[in-house]
Amino acid sequence: MTDPIIEATRRVIGDAFDTLRAVVDGLPTEALNWCPAGEDDSNSIAVQITHGLHATRRLLNFATGHPQQAPRDRDAEFGANVDGPESLLRLIEEVDADCTTTLDSADMSDWGELRRLRSTGEELSAAFLIIHAAEHLRGHVDEASLTRHVWLTQS
Repeated sequence: MTDPIIEATRRVIGDAFDTLRAVVDGLPTEALNWCPAGEDDSNSIAVQITHGLHATRRLLNFATGHPQQAPRDRDAEFGANVDGPESLLRLIEEVDADCTTTLDSADMSDWGELRRLRSTGEELSAAFLIIHAAEHLRGHVDEASLTRHVWLTQS
């Protein structure tokens, strides 16, 4: 029997990946790197997508007991600039495939199992981590969608 938490996560993040593809579609490079409130007060679509995807991949691996499979440089994510939509679309495809593989190979029997964060020592359940992966991604998807809307409607 398929794990309902895995299947729900697969659906939520799959929808998020589809929305990210639509966010990027047809935008010029300038729009993807544009910070609507300036660089100190907002993030570009490139940053929102780059950070959201890398964090999701890391959180899913951590939730399913494989944190070493998704190394990342969080600080670099917030400095992301792209040369065009193709690089973001490639990243979306890469992380989508990685997350699909992670979810396909997940063998979770205890969602209450605790995982210790190296950064803080805090212990969080696998259930919390997988839910957080989906909701964190969704937040960045919504922010990127809004940034696209503002870009397209500015006078």
